[in-house]
Amino acid sequence: MEIRLDGKTALVTASSGGIGFAIAKGLAASGAKVALNGRSEATVAAAKQRLLSEVPDADIVLAVADLSDAAGCEQLLQAVPKVDILVNNAGIYGPQDFFDTDDDTWEQYWQTNVMSGVRLARAYLPAMQQQDWGRVVFISSESARNVPADMIHYGVSKTAQLSLSRGLAKRVAGSGVTVNSVLPGPTISDGFAAIVADEVQRTGKSVATIAKEFIMTHRPSSVLQRAATVDEVANMVVYVCSLQASATSGAALRVDGGVVDDIL
Repeated sequence: MEIRLDGKTALVTASSGGIGFAIAKGLAASGAKVALNGRSEATVAAAKQRLLSEVPDADIVLAVADLSDAAGCEQLLQAVPKVDILVNNAGIYGPQDFFDTDDDTWEQYWQTNVMSGVRLARAYLPAMQQQDWGRVVFISSESARNVPADMIHYGVSKTAQLSLSRGLAKRVAGSGVTVNSVLPGPTISDGFAAIVADEVQRTGKSVATIAKEFIMTHRPSSVLQRAATVDEVANMVVYVCSLQASATSGAALRVDGGVVDDIL
């Protein structure tokens, strides 16, 4: 199966690195015009150069905006007024005990992880419906279904994305627009590598080895028994954005290596 997205414009939020960049690369390699988004001109410009080095004929638009509030989302909409594919990847995470998580932190996670997707979907979906084709994908997490005790605020925001995705799929039912969620599990991303950098230096272990040890200790239900790569997650997203995925909507698609221990 060859996935081609020629003539389509895709926006991937928070795509200057990590899973977002891998998704942008996959979409660009499939022929889509890609809008790269990040919070600073420097990181977005660097992502453009990296993407061109890996996909030399990529058609790229730069969209610098911080999506943690309404003003940032409006700034992004001014830079990229219309898209055929929206991948809501922007998000923050970090462990914190429930009793130490104040209202401001809850609000920060809600605005970034949930409301950014609400605002962008509200802005872009009408034109998708009008043209009877479009793709909206929310990058959620296995933590949406396997809420971590040390990151309840994060898990709640990711569960909310599943409700939002399913509700929007029903709202645009009968059109050529699909709305889905993709749920990565533990993934070796730029962020994970930065978190374990000190351990890599101290122990001499590779990032992949440390990730595997984390899986076996903290996610023992994993069937894969290793962390995923960003490209493995991106492969699922690119498929969901494709013409071939026209019968998949309202779904929560796991790329978690089997961490969530059920058969659905």
